[in-house]
Amino acid sequence: MTSIFIEPAPAKLNLFLHVTGKRDDGYHLLDSLVCFAEYGDVVSATRRDDTAITLAISGPMAGNLSDGNPDDNLVMRAAKLLQTEGKVSQGADLTLEKKLPVASGIGGGSADAAATLRVLCKLWQLDIPADRLAALALSLGADVPVCLGAKTVLMQGIGDELIDLPELPNLSLVLVNPGCAVATADVFHARVHDDDDNGNGRDFTDSDLWDRTVHFNSGASLAAALQDCRNDLTLPASGILPEICDVLQALAREEGCLLARMSGSGATCFAIYDTDDQATNAANMIATEQPDWWVQPTRIQSHDNRALSQIGASFPA
Repeated sequence: MTSIFIEPAPAKLNLFLHVTGKRDDGYHLLDSLVCFAEYGDVVSATRRDDTAITLAISGPMAGNLSDGNPDDNLVMRAAKLLQTEGKVSQGADLTLEKKLPVASGIGGGSADAAATLRVLCKLWQLDIPADRLAALALSLGADVPVCLGAKTVLMQGIGDELIDLPELPNLSLVLVNPGCAVATADVFHARVHDDDDNGNGRDFTDSDLWDRTVHFNSGASLAAALQDCRNDLTLPASGILPEICDVLQALAREEGCLLARMSGSGATCFAIYDTDDQATNAANMIATEQPDWWVQPTRIQSHDNRALSQIGASFPA
């Protein structure tokens, strides 16, 4: 009997994102509070007797990935990297259920790659040290290490420095994307102050502005703390894609909205709402008014509903 191993690839949310510097190699230094949503993609795997790795893509967003070379997909790259690292003599049939928008600031591809690493470690029974697995994740992309753990952290450096934080409440959210992709590189390039060749006057935010010891017991308390923070990429991203401002306004005007903000480099934005009913009502209203937008009510992932991501799951086929 063949076992199917399944791993969720939850959406990553930058509750704030401060750009604190830029390295000589061009990488930006970040200070970001990262959590994960309950909603996301799903990666599943079954074992093959040969060494081939295959990938089938399904789900509502599958069409956005169908035109490219399958070998360029982060899922395939992660699988082949792990197969080489682990000296694995078996292959895998992978399935990606793609539900998140592509190039949208919520780590869809990075989350998929991280889920692939987790699911194949279980499928192939690999015992790779955590620091080595994190290094493999970083080689796939700056957001892959944080998605590997899929828990609330303060992310610093280029995305490779992760500091565990107290669990956030299982708060109600709405995610909205205007149906347009924006390239991360273009957003960083649009930061005006980075064009200063002398390195003077760059608009960088001080790091360590977040109290790492605070526990939040409500959406109101979290939103109040986040008011003093921001996403430093919102201005350049909305300059490239003005629809981001429309999304933020649509989220903010709905009843019960405690905070509306862009995630990552955009274009997906999120809002924290007081209750599930308010989040659902807001999502329904926005989806009705903007039928071409991607709208998804969800919640912040908590420890209890992260169990599947942490331990994986296998089911007989």
